[in-house]
Amino acid sequence: MRSEDGTVVQKRRKRLALVCLAATGALLSPGAMAKGLGTCIPGTTLRLSAPESSQGSLLLIEVKSAKPLAEVQGDWGGRSVPFWREAASETQRRGLVAVDLEKAPGAYELKVTGQTASGEKISCSASVRVRKGRFATEKLQVGKQFVEPNPEQIKRADEERQKLRELFDRVTPQRLWDGKFRIPLDGVTTGTNFGRRRILNGNPGSPHGGVDLPGTTGTPVHAAQRGKVVLAEELFFSGNTVVVDHGLGIYTFYGHLSEIDVKVGDALEAGTVLGKVGATGRVTGPHLHWGLTVERARVNPLHIVKLLGNATEEATRKKSSKPHTN
Repeated sequence: MRSEDGTVVQKRRKRLALVCLAATGALLSPGAMAKGLGTCIPGTTLRLSAPESSQGSLLLIEVKSAKPLAEVQGDWGGRSVPFWREAASETQRRGLVAVDLEKAPGAYELKVTGQTASGEKISCSASVRVRKGRFATEKLQVGKQFVEPNPEQIKRADEERQKLRELFDRVTPQRLWDGKFRIPLDGVTTGTNFGRRRILNGNPGSPHGGVDLPGTTGTPVHAAQRGKVVLAEELFFSGNTVVVDHGLGIYTFYGHLSEIDVKVGDALEAGTVLGKVGATGRVTGPHLHWGLTVERARVNPLHIVKLLGNATEEATRKKSSKPHTN
């Protein structure tokens, strides 16, 4: 075969490989694991739900070993990766790679280490590329105090911001959730405005760190999964707010509530009513601001529903459950 013919064949093969890769990606259902993306020592495999990510997204990772695992740890771009064991599987661990809303685009190495029950070391690595997120910009008119707060309001907002940072820095080492995550409002299947850059009364604001879910005042707000209430109070910007710790550095945030029906320390089941939709804080109308923080990274909460499933039916059966105090 002539060299130019060989070159043509090679190009055709490359094009075919790219087409097959794209088709495979399109066919992967939410939560499905892509193969061959990690390099591991013999007897261990590492899979990711996607070969790359974007700002504000989540990736599900899966580590499998030929032998029972005793422990698994992960590090990605300087952030810990929370791992847990599903059901009674002794040879598998799952984890979440969280890409912060403002993480710089580029390639970051994922390192996974651990050991088997017999003491043998395991290790895997993969390069995960972060793309720039595609976020819209919008202009809003809000109360003057939320754009030009007085010194007392600035002090309050700064103290509340620091309080939230300290909360999200605490990592409960146990997994508190059990099952699939759900969207907090019954009948709602999607949300808007995540990552949106806002210009408030002509002044650039910070990116929107959650999704806005449509709802009328008084609509019940349900816990997305089992967890413990770590904040339940009125905040300057988000109004009546509840934060739930789900363990392993995973927190959900519920803002602008008209009323709060839980208190700090309450242990909630998935679907427990924790408050009602409202228009408190910096808002233009009633809705639920729902946020998700994983290992201090602000990510789109809809991703955890897609990756870990939707428990709407389970939660509906439990929606009348009442919180209990530890």
